[in-house]
Amino acid sequence: MSQPSHDISALQIAFIGGGNMASAIMGGLIKRGLAPGQIQVVEPFAEQAAKLQSQFGVRVLAGAQASLGSAALVVWAVKPQVFSQAAAEVRTHTPAALHLSVAAGIRSDSIARWLGSERVVRAMPNTPALIGLGITALLARPAVTAADRLIVEAVVQTTGAHLWLAQEEQLDAVTALSGSGPAYVFYFMEAMVEAGVEMGLDAAQARQLALATFVGASALAQASDEPLATLRERVTSKGGTTYAALSAMQASGVKPQFKAAMQAARQRAAELGDEFGAA
Repeated sequence: MSQPSHDISALQIAFIGGGNMASAIMGGLIKRGLAPGQIQVVEPFAEQAAKLQSQFGVRVLAGAQASLGSAALVVWAVKPQVFSQAAAEVRTHTPAALHLSVAAGIRSDSIARWLGSERVVRAMPNTPALIGLGITALLARPAVTAADRLIVEAVVQTTGAHLWLAQEEQLDAVTALSGSGPAYVFYFMEAMVEAGVEMGLDAAQARQLALATFVGASALAQASDEPLATLRERVTSKGGTTYAALSAMQASGVKPQFKAAMQAARQRAAELGDEFGAA
């Protein structure tokens, strides 16, 4: 993992919402040396608020307060359907802040309008961020400065890799590919484990083999400059076992069905923006 490109050691950060993704970012920031006292979180659910306080030692607020005005960066980690309401409560306290949203589907036009600020960056992370192995796509509105981008990079790099996008529409594709992607991997792992058990392995053996296969194949692909198709072909001898498996997948239309599933995810991401971004 690359090191942060900007010094955020003195940064004051507010999180609106304290769920899994917010926790991943908080944990990464604290591991990199940010003091818990520099972080405050608006989290109305008492159980989650207590968990955040216990795990990280950060200041947890039940609702928006004037103290949010000290935050140079506000990270929006709320559910799409409550974003506009939360923004209405927070915006008076954060007129000078940079805003980073990890809320799926909510477009930057809506966020900027709700907050009365053009300094908005949209992000689409994924759940491997919880262990520092995430990938986050970023989209900045024109008013976001080069210095603002460095701050955002330094924050998201605590959870893994990142890349910048040029067009906001691409975020829907990112949501379908990497945002939802871990679920696809787990789905295939489930199938491999189930098949392994059906073929005579015990569940623990099948799980160990499936997980190690995904980890190893991913590491091999990252270490190689060759196309994925070439790596696949290297494992596939005509008439062999892998050839039999891939031929069965091809006959069943696995690839086009999988691509259609990702298109459905992309479409749903676009619908979220329409449903919850109009207010």
